[in-house]
Amino acid sequence: MRFFALKGSEELGAAAARALAIELDPHEERDFEDGEHKARPLVSVRGEDVYVLHSLAGSAGASANDKLCKLLFFLATCKENGANRVTAVVPYLAYARKDRQTKARDPVTMRYVAQLFEAVGTDRIVTLVVHNFAAFQNAFRCESIHLDSRKLFAPLIGKLAGDLPVTIFSPDGGGVKRAQLLKEALEAETGMEIGFGFMEKRRSRNVVSGELFAGDVGDAAVFIVDDLIGTGGTMLRAALACRERGARTVHAIATHGLFGKGANVLFGSQAIDRIIVTDSVPSAALVKADCPAARLDIQPIGPLIGEAIRRLHTQGSISELIGIED
Repeated sequence: MRFFALKGSEELGAAAARALAIELDPHEERDFEDGEHKARPLVSVRGEDVYVLHSLAGSAGASANDKLCKLLFFLATCKENGANRVTAVVPYLAYARKDRQTKARDPVTMRYVAQLFEAVGTDRIVTLVVHNFAAFQNAFRCESIHLDSRKLFAPLIGKLAGDLPVTIFSPDGGGVKRAQLLKEALEAETGMEIGFGFMEKRRSRNVVSGELFAGDVGDAAVFIVDDLIGTGGTMLRAALACRERGARTVHAIATHGLFGKGANVLFGSQAIDRIIVTDSVPSAALVKADCPAARLDIQPIGPLIGEAIRRLHTQGSISELIGIED
């Protein structure tokens, strides 16, 4: 087996490698003055089972497009040089939110990205909590593995809730299934009855509307669950609605903490007690470093990714790892 982590994802790759009890394999990346790029493995990949990790959230140093292009080229290079199988490990998959047409002549970018991975010979893609699981599975014709973060969050929810009753809450209708799965996982683990709720959200031309609110959050510890936090507007809107209806504490949970422009409003609001994300992208750690007082908890995903790679390499059970029933 060979395991590489591209520039910008080295820390997460190193954490996954430690879980595997191996070292990351060396590779070279070069940026040229005209903006072009070259990357190559510095060890032989011929006949190997190759895993390449890169999270595709844009950053100040590289856009999502830059990272996607570099990952595609590196996967193709491994295939070109005789790799037996090439797996793209993409904790945050760029463009996964654009999975359908919502306006006339809209692109379906999720499907186009899938076609790019397939075009360079990717045998398998592994990702973590995409925006729409069904759209992700249907976009790819190569093998697709979707990892879940429920087991990472469950212990922390119990700790933060204390003696209060717990309600799992979706900030929009599209995330209801995600929230339900977390609710069921908590009930199975604790044997307790967990409350549930959601609210309506419609977005058109960047204007958010919808007032429907379902669920009893009064005197409860509410955990608002989403796949990602961008600016934080969706989370803050839901948190304020829960507070207005008597929630005792409100916590925001998301797998991917992108924390783009405007997220400082989320961190400055008293409506949310804690924000919980994973280290799937580097931005969460940057926020924590710049503002140590931020009410932010970061759950590591390196062990989960490492275990997934180990099971894939040894033909182990991924379903057992993420808790899918037989």
